[in-house]
Amino acid sequence: QVQLVESGGGLVQAGGSLRLSCAASGSISSIYYMGWYRQAPGKQRELVATLTSGGVTNYRDSVKGRFTISRDNAKNTVYLQMNVLKPEDTAVYYCNAGGITYSSGAYSNTIWGQGTQVTVSS
Repeated sequence: QVQLVESGGGLVQAGGSLRLSCAASGSISSIYYMGWYRQAPGKQRELVATLTSGGVTNYRDSVKGRFTISRDNAKNTVYLQMNVLKPEDTAVYYCNAGGITYSSGAYSNTIWGQGTQVTVSS
C-alpha cells in the first residue's frame, strides 16, 4: 500500500510564502500524476495544481502566477511552492496521486493524503 505524507503547512501572513511537500511511500513502480487539492470550511474540495510524470501541469486560475508545482519522480515527491499568499488561500491542502503502479504489478486509481492546514492571516 502507498501512503502520502504531507508536510509544510502552517500560519503565514498575507503576502508570505509556504512550501508544501508530499512524499509517496511504498513499493512503487510509477505514479502518473501527483497534485494538490484544498478544502476551506464549508466549501467543496477544489483542485489547486497537478503535474503528470511527463511534466504537464494544470493550475486553478486563482493561483496561476503565485503557486508552482514541481515533482521529483525519483523520490515520488511533489512540492507546491506558494507565494504571495492571500487569506482566501486558507484551507486544508490535500495531496493526491493517481495512476499508481506498484512493484508487484498491482494498480491504484487514486489515493489521498491526510491533509495539512494552511492559514493565511490578513
